Amino acid sequence: MLATLLHVEVPPHAAVAVVESSLDQLIPVEFRADLVLELRDSRDALVLAIVIEVQRDVDPDKKFSWPAYVAVVRARKRCGTIVLVVAPDAGVAAWAAESIDLGLGRGNVEPLVLGPAVVPEIADPADAEKETELAVLSAVAHGNGPSGLTVVEAALAALGRLDQAHAMVYFQLIWNGLREPMRQALEALVMERQIEGEATFPPFVQKLIDRGKLEGMREGKLEGVREGKLEGMREGKLEGKRDTLLRLLARAGIALTEDESARIQACTDVATLDRWIENVLGAKTATEVLS
Repeated sequence: MLATLLHVEVPPHAAVAVVESSLDQLIPVEFRADLVLELRDSRDALVLAIVIEVQRDVDPDKKFSWPAYVAVVRARKRCGTIVLVVAPDAGVAAWAAESIDLGLGRGNVEPLVLGPAVVPEIADPADAEKETELAVLSAVAHGNGPSGLTVVEAALAALGRLDQAHAMVYFQLIWNGLREPMRQALEALVMERQIEGEATFPPFVQKLIDRGKLEGMREGKLEGVREGKLEGMREGKLEGKRDTLLRLLARAGIALTEDESARIQACTDVATLDRWIENVLGAKTATEVLS
C-alpha cells in the first residue's frame, strides 16, 4: 500500500515481521542527553525545549539517539524541541550539522551546531570581560588553534571577575577541551607570569603549576620551552585537521587523485583546512571541496 497507493519508494526487503509495539520499551534507559533546557513565557507556559549535546568526536550512534531525544522530550514536554550540539572541532561540527533522515525522506532532524566556524575568537581581554560566557565558549572552540593561547589567556583573565564557584567550572570546561601541547603551553605561560610577578590569572589557575615545575622554570629556558610546545601544538593541529578532512571525504564517497591528496598533505594553513572540511557537506567532487 505504501508503494501502490501512496507512491512511496520502499527499500528492497526480503521479509516483514510484527515486533514489539510498546514504544516506551524501545527507548533504552541509557539514552541521556548532556543537558535539557526549558524556555517558558510570562505565563509559565513551555515554548521550547533545547537538548544540548557536547560532541568532541564523530559518533555514528548519535545520528540515532538525537532524533530519539527530540521525540521523547517533545512528547513529554508537549512543546517544540531542538537539538543544539556544541562541537569544538570543525570536522565534528560539519558532521553533526548533517540532516538526519528519519526514513524514506519523510521527516528530518536538523541539529543546530555551535562550532569553530560560528563562534568568534575572543582575544581581547576587554571583550572577554564584557562577554565572559562567550569568551569561555571561544576558548573551548579555538583553544587548540593557531591563536589558541591568546584566546585562552583572555578567557582565563575574565574569570577573575566571577565568584570562585562559577570561575572554577568555566576553567574546567576550558581545561578539558585543551590538548596536551596546549596544556603545556598554558602551564609555561602561567609559570612565566608567576616568575615575573604578574598575577593576571585567578589564584586557582596558578595552582595548577606545582612549585617544583616553577623552580625548574626559574633556572630553565622558559621562552624556548614555550616556543617548542606551541610549534608541537601547531603541527599536531594541522595533522588532526588533515585526518578529519580525509575521513569525511571517505565517508562522502569522494575519491581523490594523487595531486589532490598531495595538496591536502602539503597544506599548512588551518583556516584553509577548516574551509575544506566545511565544503565536504553537500559536495559531490573533490574539486568542490578544495575550491
